[in-house]
Amino acid sequence: MAPIEILTKLGVLNTGHFKLTSGRHSDRYMQCAKLFEHPTESATLCALLADGFKKDAGRIDAVAGPAIGGIIMAYEVARALGVRNIFAERENGVMTLRRGFKVEPGERVLVVEDVVTTGGSAKEVVELLRGMGAEIAGVGSVVDRSNGAVDFGVTFRSLVPLDIKSWDSDACPLCKKGIPTAKPGSRNI
Repeated sequence: MAPIEILTKLGVLNTGHFKLTSGRHSDRYMQCAKLFEHPTESATLCALLADGFKKDAGRIDAVAGPAIGGIIMAYEVARALGVRNIFAERENGVMTLRRGFKVEPGERVLVVEDVVTTGGSAKEVVELLRGMGAEIAGVGSVVDRSNGAVDFGVTFRSLVPLDIKSWDSDACPLCKKGIPTAKPGSRNI
């Protein structure tokens, strides 16, 4: 089964009329956390992503992901690669390694994130690790919602590239049709 089919089957990718956290409206909504409800499918997709990096990224010593979306994913990709797993989290608004995690200068680290839209969190992890002397082996995601627009300065690979359109509420074609909105986001709108 193709990655997009798995995401649809598990309810990760939904169609309808959604009011996004940003206030914009869309006809599709991603809830990537639902993928990690299903260990078999998430392990399959993370192993598929890991295989893509095994072939051409050279040595990988560790996999890192930003909290919260990248924690389980980083674990699964690291498991598939047989390397250690760490995650970064925000402390006082700044991405940092806590809980005794560290990287040594020269270690090659693969950074992963469940969904890349602007790439902001993954870019922060990349810069954090570079600041500690790590080499970035690449960046990977299950879904790339950026339409290929994000540049991490290293190889970026995703399993599912998606161009999810959104509209201001006053220009939303679904509102004009009178279709009710759902508010599935993780923050109150």
